[in-house]
Amino acid sequence: MKVAEVTEFGGNENIEINEREKPEPGSGEVRIEVKAAGINFADIMQRRGHYQGGPDPAYVPGMEVAGVVDAVGEGVGREVGDEVMGFVEEGGYAEYALANAAGLFDLPEDMSYEEGAGFPVQFLTAHNCLFEWGDMTEGEQVLIHAAAGGVGTAAVQLASNAGAEVFGTASTEEKLDLAEDLGCDHPIQYTEEDFVEHVNDITDGDGVDLVLDGIGSETTTESLKALTHFGRMVSFGAASGEPGQPNTADLLFNNHTVIGYHLGQAMYRDPGRVFQAVPKLTGQLESGDLDVIVGTSFDLEDAAEAHQYIEDRKSSGKVVLTP
Repeated sequence: MKVAEVTEFGGNENIEINEREKPEPGSGEVRIEVKAAGINFADIMQRRGHYQGGPDPAYVPGMEVAGVVDAVGEGVGREVGDEVMGFVEEGGYAEYALANAAGLFDLPEDMSYEEGAGFPVQFLTAHNCLFEWGDMTEGEQVLIHAAAGGVGTAAVQLASNAGAEVFGTASTEEKLDLAEDLGCDHPIQYTEEDFVEHVNDITDGDGVDLVLDGIGSETTTESLKALTHFGRMVSFGAASGEPGQPNTADLLFNNHTVIGYHLGQAMYRDPGRVFQAVPKLTGQLESGDLDVIVGTSFDLEDAAEAHQYIEDRKSSGKVVLTP
């Protein structure tokens, strides 16, 4: 089978198209004929060698796919031919991938494979950061960074649908238009204006109740200045390449709460808490209350180009690979 393989840590030139044997499913596993694989910034961090607990080269990246069950191991309640979407531990950038059956969900009717590949990481991260970890309630104000990205487009919809007042940052007017169409009340072009000043102008200096931060570095520090007293921040990534450094004295003085969320570790340690929202989310997708925003689709052979596209901040919505 054809795979996109990271041969060594570094730039996207280290992604090569190679051949590997089809993997055979073990107990509790299924093999999926991959129709689409989601690309996440975590894949890029892993490729750079900057992802805590990530795989060592040579490896096939990719943690979420959509496709058709091709073979099943023992003790699996799935059948060959089932259309599914869900998680793979690694190996999604391939024509076939193995998955633990417990991390797979039925592909909703009328949903494309590309949309299915954009559901697992984005919507579960967005939902859990907002509600399970962030305790967001109706009427609160929430600031969502990278509001036109994969997680961002999901979070804007979910927060807006739940009755929040949504602030969202993005780098271009085009991306902000997308976020606004999805329910962002206050789009902020962070390359042109200070998002903290914008938030404090709108809130009369009080700040927002909740921040979703997947950026890290100075964005984390600045975001705390946009939080109200007793406000919460959920940190779920470091797309900047540097972790945030909250000042604990400021946390104490303002009674701020900073909460960490790591999807992989959460699934490993408490899968029920992570997956409990799936029926509700897929139901909203089927009813049209939510949409998976697929921005760009690349052929598997162009995986390196897809990584560069994301690193150049050209992407909106979800970027996927199609074998």
